[in-house]
Amino acid sequence: MLNFDFYNPTHILFGKGRIADLAKVIPANARVLMLYGGGSIKSNGVYGEVMAALAGHTVQEFSGIEPNPSYETLMQAVELVRKEKLDFLLAVGGGSVIDGTKFVAAAVHFEGDPWNILENRGRNIKQALPFGAILTLPATGSEMNNGSVITRKSLHAKIPFSSRLLFPAFAILDPSKTFTLPAKQVGNGVVDAYAHVMEQYLTYPVNAPVQDRFAEGLLQTLIEEGPKALAKPDDYDVRANVMWCATLALNGLIGVGVPQDWSTHMIGHELTALYGLDHAQTLAIVLPGMLRVRKDSKRAKLLQYAARVWHITQGDEDARIEEAIQRTQDFFEQMGVKTRLSDYKLGQQNIDAILKQLGEHGMVSLGEQRDVTLDVSRKVLETSA
Repeated sequence: MLNFDFYNPTHILFGKGRIADLAKVIPANARVLMLYGGGSIKSNGVYGEVMAALAGHTVQEFSGIEPNPSYETLMQAVELVRKEKLDFLLAVGGGSVIDGTKFVAAAVHFEGDPWNILENRGRNIKQALPFGAILTLPATGSEMNNGSVITRKSLHAKIPFSSRLLFPAFAILDPSKTFTLPAKQVGNGVVDAYAHVMEQYLTYPVNAPVQDRFAEGLLQTLIEEGPKALAKPDDYDVRANVMWCATLALNGLIGVGVPQDWSTHMIGHELTALYGLDHAQTLAIVLPGMLRVRKDSKRAKLLQYAARVWHITQGDEDARIEEAIQRTQDFFEQMGVKTRLSDYKLGQQNIDAILKQLGEHGMVSLGEQRDVTLDVSRKVLETSA
């Protein structure tokens, strides 16, 4: 096992009715900005519960944060916070809203051009406004980690950043608030969480059985519960298991002491920035091809994955590996997320543009062994076409 530091100060309030406890975790004298997306929180009752819980607080609102939160939109929120001297942020929504709120928290008091936060991947963040989250779409794990991804539309750039100052102070997770999610968002969320686990688990062995077993348990739970979430949208227990899986998939715990990959995500970001695909759609396209192209360097963990997650123990090594990858791809399809570039009217003709973006963003030596060059990325995309 590799050396590691583990730090996660986020307070989780999980279960039915927990929005009512909001006033217990926000300072009484806080001047709050509530950030959210397209307004579904008003139709599903979340907005009303939040406002009732914050009665007596100064609360202003900022809506319209996109599924891939844009720098351009978020800078409007930054200006509002500065103008009104607000001092606490509350993200109400899914991972995009929470990611966007992290950027606002870092940008408000940043000296200089806030775009430099993205250019330096967050290493230059020296302070951040406190913020909390109310999760309505389980997927990204942003509610319990310190990372974010922001898009700058004008540059076709989708950039990740992180800082120890950007853990939410708290996150409220009420599974019943996910009952009304469209099937597409449920499927995307399960695929997103699954890919997060795979980026940390499917690398090479370092004798870390605790992390491996934890990761395998999350994968198996997503395989079991994901289809149920589509078939029985109002099953509380199913939604609770999916929601907690998505949080644990990227709260740092399964990634400590083990090598991590993230090359699938970096290529996926360029697909979103260039062509507007959902984040989970890009992961479903890239991950199977990534595993196929890199099966030799990932052989030991692929065989372990085949045996422990999919119970594949018969046949030669290559056959077992291919069956495990195919079952992964089939699972994504089962969740309603297509797995080929051609499914999104893209193909070989788009690969050069994707590689150009990867090169411009310095994504030329990706993966746990830094061996995913642009040539390897090309092979992955060709395999995924």
